[in-house]
Amino acid sequence: MKRVFFLLFFLLVFLPLTWFFINEFEGKPPEIKVELPSVYLNKSFEMSLKVSDRGTGLRNVQVSIVQGAKEKNVLEKSYPFSGYESFFMGSQIHEDVLNIPVTYWKYGMKDGEALIRIKVTDYSWKDWNNGNKVSLEKTVFIDSKPPRIDILTRRHNVERGGSGLVIYRLFETSIKSGVKVGDNFFPGYSGMFDDKGIYAAFFALSYHQGPGAEINVTATDPAGNTASRGFYYYIRDRKFKTDVLNLSDSFFSKKMPEFDLGEKEQIFNSRENPLLEKFLYVNTSLRTENVNTLLDSVKQTEPERFWQGRFLRLPGSANRASFADHRIYRYKGKEIDRQVHLGIDLASVAMAPVPAANTGKILSTGRVGIFGNTVIIDHGFGLTSVYSHLSTILVQEGDLVQKGEIIGKSGSTGLAGGDHLHFGMAVNHVFVNPVEWWDISWIKNNILSKIEYVEKMHW
Repeated sequence: MKRVFFLLFFLLVFLPLTWFFINEFEGKPPEIKVELPSVYLNKSFEMSLKVSDRGTGLRNVQVSIVQGAKEKNVLEKSYPFSGYESFFMGSQIHEDVLNIPVTYWKYGMKDGEALIRIKVTDYSWKDWNNGNKVSLEKTVFIDSKPPRIDILTRRHNVERGGSGLVIYRLFETSIKSGVKVGDNFFPGYSGMFDDKGIYAAFFALSYHQGPGAEINVTATDPAGNTASRGFYYYIRDRKFKTDVLNLSDSFFSKKMPEFDLGEKEQIFNSRENPLLEKFLYVNTSLRTENVNTLLDSVKQTEPERFWQGRFLRLPGSANRASFADHRIYRYKGKEIDRQVHLGIDLASVAMAPVPAANTGKILSTGRVGIFGNTVIIDHGFGLTSVYSHLSTILVQEGDLVQKGEIIGKSGSTGLAGGDHLHFGMAVNHVFVNPVEWWDISWIKNNILSKIEYVEKMHW
């Protein structure tokens, strides 16, 4: 009988009490996971905090900001004691996610280094029922002031579809800056001058941006503070030609087989005029995709000026199409499409040697849809030149080529009706009029004079 009583006592009293005390005196501290949008605090700063305790549950969370001798609570939250729950005492809350605005300016704190301090406790009976504690500190920097921008260049005359250069000075590091032209952003780069605080930004007006376009320099620091600075500029307007291209069945039969569109071929084959339908897709959707492919290459540009002097054009060539020609495509007397030509077509002899327009690094080579075999050269600071419809490519990605060095031969690959070179120039993600870059007077007045002026400044 005693054995039965002892066994019952052991099973019904001793084991539960032992289990109860082991759990209530558990020694595992709570866990903290914190996400900061940045280590720089601005007025819209909000941190995300996840706290958890799988044992006795959360008791208290305290978040404070500390600068020098000042410590101010940003958040303090206590979790209710739930009493007995099965064999356990503590809180029913084992996990919580908190989004906390850090309004440092309310506490009289100044720009500079600070700490975000987080303390969490649970309902363990350890430490005389004060619970397990865990704390975490994150160093942050209060930054409430927008960047300072000084514009160093004076006059900026730009043409619709043309290029420009602005040089400016910043007084902080790690700042994203550049020129905004309407909705287009052109990054600024340090490295053109010995003083790393001086930035140069080539910018452009697209063919549809003319007088009335807003242009300014913007800068955003790591805390998200933004500054904008205007400068003097004058935009000259210009008109572009309209060309009519009459297309034939023989042109479709010759060029469309070059484009393998995979499963879409079946869609075109079910139409009344498959080659016409395919051409319309190639000339619209594929064209847009190919233009984006070319312009994406500029993201790899280097902050180094490779080029010198004016840019070369294909020797002995005649213009067959100009920049921003507005093309109307007709088939059997009816208009079927409209597009804008974003380069200059130059024709010489068949398979003419094509020189690099200026010194630079080969960004990419290969076939790009309607442009056919294409070479892109980086001239630095977001300025690139494009050579398309080549029959032969003689360079490789990463090569440093000199001005005048032969990079390939002209051809009729892609959507070209005959042997020629499609030559384009781009500033960052916008194609611009190459004629400006062939003109040494334009380069001296609009680019080189600004660089020389800043170089002569005494800092």
